[in-house]
Amino acid sequence: QVRFLEQQNKVLETKWGLLRDQKIVKNNLEPMFDAYISNMRRQLEALGGDRQQLSSELKSMQDAVEDFKIRYEEEINKRTSAENDFVLLKKDADAAYMNKVDLGTKVDALTEEINFLRTLYEAELSQMQSQISDTSVVLTMDNNRNLDLNSIISEVKAQYEDIANRSRAEAESWYQSKYEELQLTAGQHGEDLHNTKMEISEMNRVVQRLHSEIDSVKKQCSSLQGAIADAEQRGEVATKDARAKLAELEDALQKAKADLARQLREYQELMNVKLALDIEIATYRKLLEGEESR
Repeated sequence: QVRFLEQQNKVLETKWGLLRDQKIVKNNLEPMFDAYISNMRRQLEALGGDRQQLSSELKSMQDAVEDFKIRYEEEINKRTSAENDFVLLKKDADAAYMNKVDLGTKVDALTEEINFLRTLYEAELSQMQSQISDTSVVLTMDNNRNLDLNSIISEVKAQYEDIANRSRAEAESWYQSKYEELQLTAGQHGEDLHNTKMEISEMNRVVQRLHSEIDSVKKQCSSLQGAIADAEQRGEVATKDARAKLAELEDALQKAKADLARQLREYQELMNVKLALDIEIATYRKLLEGEESR
């Protein structure tokens, strides 16, 4: 019986040694698990920081695109206003040109009328001179009086010529003033049209430049969105993988802890059994020694 108990004791000591070795291995694995989990968490935090930075850059690009859109709409409104002003100025210029043509026609008509009146005046004057000459002969023959008909004719002729000259001068003066006024108006309209055309050309250049800038910003924004989507996708994949590995490690850690607790319980049970066996062996030895002394 004593030998059997000693053999059992040796078996228990062997198991105890194995359990102690496993405990050392488990104690060595736990820091490795903790270090790997900490590394995974640092990678997750780095991915979160990259995602936040990319989101900030995307927000900045979106704000820039919105600013360019506002500026583009303002330039379009300015261009539309300038085109409307150009149309109004063109209408005024066309009206001034038509007025000039109408006034030219009126001047031509007045010139023809003046020439007609002059011809009529000369014909009437010639006829009057002929009548006066005939009357002078008759009066000389009938009354034997010396009348100064030449002075009368000269006076009448001077009056007619004065009237004709004044009419012609007034017509020419009125025509000249109207012509100069139209020339001044046409010059002003021409300058306004030139300035408006220059402004429209400048606005067209600005609009084209804004188009190019907006296209460039859109391309940058699209590229950045693609990079963000790719980073998010890679981040999600890495996050999922890290979380899966973290879950596996936590499961393994929990399992290792459970195994360690179970082995501790087994160790405690073995210690209790060993203690009981040691007590029983000691008891048997004392009994044997008592028997031998008898």
